[in-house]
Formats: sequence, structure tokens, C-alpha cells
Amino acid sequence: MSELAERVSGLVETLVLPLVEHKEELEVTATEDAAGVIYVDIACNEADTGKIIGRQGRAIKAVRTLARAVVPASSKTRVEVELID
Repeated sequence: MSELAERVSGLVETLVLPLVEHKEELEVTATEDAAGVIYVDIACNEADTGKIIGRQGRAIKAVRTLARAVVPASSKTRVEVELID
């Protein structure tokens, strides 16, 4: 995993950790494919899913926006953040 993928994963975990009650069940993993897309997956307790999504999806949308902002504009890398049920 590249340094950029680790930074994005760390940022997402830092943003999501205060939102969940079951912190020990939170898992944030990042993978990168050959096309330069970084996939960040968030796995958590079912009870915390709604907190991460937020009202009308505002919280997860903000997490996605911040995760994409970490990647330099000159880079061809894209970031996709998904909440795993």
C-alpha cells in the first residue's frame, strides 16, 4: 500500500472514530488498484452505521470530501470511500 493510501486511510479513521460507540469494532482498510484508485472501506458495528452516515448522508459525504481533498490535484489518483454493511 502506498504512503498516500495510508494517509487517506488514517484520515478517514480519525474522522470516523469519534462518531462510533463500539470503537473496537471499527475497521478502516485501504487498497489501491493498478489504475490508481484508492478504495477505503469502513466496517463497523451495525448500531454505528447510522451515526457514520449522518442525517441525509451528510457525515459520510463530508468524510468522502475530505478524503478526496488529501490527494494532490496534479495526481491521477481517485479516492472512493465506502461503508461496508
